[in-house]
Amino acid sequence: TRSCAEGTSTMCGCDSHHKGPPGEGWKWGGCSEDAEFGVLVSREFADARENRPDARSAMNRHNNEAGRTTILDHMHLRCKCHGLSGSCEVKTCWWAQPDFRMLGDYLKDKYDSASEMVVEKHRESRGWVETLRVKYAFFKHPTERDLVYYEGSPNFCEPNSETGSFGTRDRVCNVSSHGIEGCDLLCCGRGHNTRTEKRKEKCHCIFHWCCYVSCQECVRVYDVHTCK
Repeated sequence: TRSCAEGTSTMCGCDSHHKGPPGEGWKWGGCSEDAEFGVLVSREFADARENRPDARSAMNRHNNEAGRTTILDHMHLRCKCHGLSGSCEVKTCWWAQPDFRMLGDYLKDKYDSASEMVVEKHRESRGWVETLRVKYAFFKHPTERDLVYYEGSPNFCEPNSETGSFGTRDRVCNVSSHGIEGCDLLCCGRGHNTRTEKRKEKCHCIFHWCCYVSCQECVRVYDVHTCK
């Protein structure tokens, strides 16, 4: 979609559907991103192999559509100012899709609150077909904007030969981070060990004319944290 607006793709161009009346203090300009075209291409590409009558295909089709709906829901106006000396006498605006980081954060929240489903089998003219229904009847039924799953994620904290996971014991972690590399998350609540390491590094480097750099060798001490 963005490649279409930037002119780097010959298959598509600007979105011509958003050329209505301008708003107060701005007018349409630039090249609006054609999200609808991106949705069509995504359906042909991502859903092409999801036509099997099984639960995994049903789950993937639903989640793919939820991702596409998320992009359409978050399309917004992006504007550029025009005027002398950096003033904003007039703005030209175009329709743009959301930033990748914002989409990722939004879908991560959806992932954390995904609806658990169960598989149901029923017979149709083409044979047995698997569909999904919400596991607990008293829970809200997932909408087209929610993510669904029917199998729990493997436990990557412990070694598991079936999934190929080596677990996280003895993994180096970052004690000051609250992200996925932080000791709190990576060590799965087991805590961590700390040891000191001495490393030889180049230091006090000087550039000599012309043209080489000479450095001294320093020994520095680091704290290394590993998961219990």
